[in-house]
Amino acid sequence: MKTILTIAFLTMTNVFYGQVDTRIYDIVDKVSAEKLEYYIQNLVDFGTRNTFSETESDTRGIGAARRWIKGEFETISSSCNDCLDVFFQGETVTPEDGNRIPKAAEVLNVVAVQKGKKYPNSYVIMSGDIDSRASDTQDFTTDAPGANDNATGMAGAMEAARVLSQYEFDHSIVYVGLSGEEQGLYGGQFLAKYAKENDWNIIGIINNDMIGNIEGVDGVIDNRTFRIFSEAHNPTETDRERQMKRFYGGEVDGASRQLARYVYETTKTYMPEMNPMMIYRLDRFGRGGHHKPFNDLGFPGIRIMEAHENYTQQHQDVRVEDGVAYGDVIEHVNFNYVKKLTAVNAINMANLAWAPPAPTEVEIGGIVEPSVRLKWKQQNPEDVKGYKVYWRSTTSPTWDHFRYVENTNEITLEGIVIDNFFFGISSVGKNGHESVVVFPSGILR
Repeated sequence: MKTILTIAFLTMTNVFYGQVDTRIYDIVDKVSAEKLEYYIQNLVDFGTRNTFSETESDTRGIGAARRWIKGEFETISSSCNDCLDVFFQGETVTPEDGNRIPKAAEVLNVVAVQKGKKYPNSYVIMSGDIDSRASDTQDFTTDAPGANDNATGMAGAMEAARVLSQYEFDHSIVYVGLSGEEQGLYGGQFLAKYAKENDWNIIGIINNDMIGNIEGVDGVIDNRTFRIFSEAHNPTETDRERQMKRFYGGEVDGASRQLARYVYETTKTYMPEMNPMMIYRLDRFGRGGHHKPFNDLGFPGIRIMEAHENYTQQHQDVRVEDGVAYGDVIEHVNFNYVKKLTAVNAINMANLAWAPPAPTEVEIGGIVEPSVRLKWKQQNPEDVKGYKVYWRSTTSPTWDHFRYVENTNEITLEGIVIDNFFFGISSVGKNGHESVVVFPSGILR
């Protein structure tokens, strides 16, 4: 009997979790610290990448930097049979647009799109920022190397493109350098607007801003922990949707929060040496990052960044003052840490881009009943092997329990009281990859 039970358990485990995709481990191994250092050093060597800096020079300023980034993406594309569509995208800003804008200038993003084979209009996005700043954000002539903030995030997007472009995916992946971040997140606004106008279905944007520092101003040295910032809910929700949460829950279960949980679980599965911290807020206290403009339009988006910042190395002129060395110089960047966080991005984008579309129209019922009922719909069901029906305690940050089902779009969980848990559904593909969890948005009567 003991042998029979053991075999049954192993079979169930295999069914529930699917086979481990060894390509994910290969992706981790292919990310190169040396290549990341090359990208970061080249970005630093442009002197300043301030949004309003030189655009005609080939060696200094924002213009030279974005042309170089575009050229690097094109070189990567040439190694994968032109698998990347590389282009500039953006608009012009003027002093009337904000008090951080000293003069009219083009805010140009550098975009590289790797089209998916099954769902070309479904996108996973990784972003970094091109621009840098000195102490005065309107000072566009002083050197502002911006090594960590944010050559590291930009380099990460380029390195992820180099690695992932060697694979084919079902969904499209976008690698992008966003501009105008220091003046008010303009590059993100322009790309989010572009995505909306072109009817992009965005699975999620992973914004990387400062992923290279391991020595915090708090005295902590940590090369394994990183933060995942995510907004609790969709800021475009209606008053009725907001009121419904008072009765049915969902205050911490918006699409961005589910994306954060996905990154947490994928990282713990494939890179267990890392310590992801889910931070339950849009960004750092009172601040914002380039995922925010996407959130503003209803797209899921999160920010990944180092856990321990050093404020003497951010938004500072390079100088020594009272014995303290200020400035965001390359000597402070830990390239192996940048490699780890770039790999975190790459494996999550690969998982999402290989997964089937998430369930839609998820409904839940079970009021004053000794069980929970769930029902959902599925786009392209032919790509789906089954579903994971998740639940967790209402105070738990992660999905802790699940039941795997196949050949059905509804389930009743007997003996589980709806009042005591939150619930969600994800799709599992025939290749074993899993979509983001979807929180119920409708009620079964």
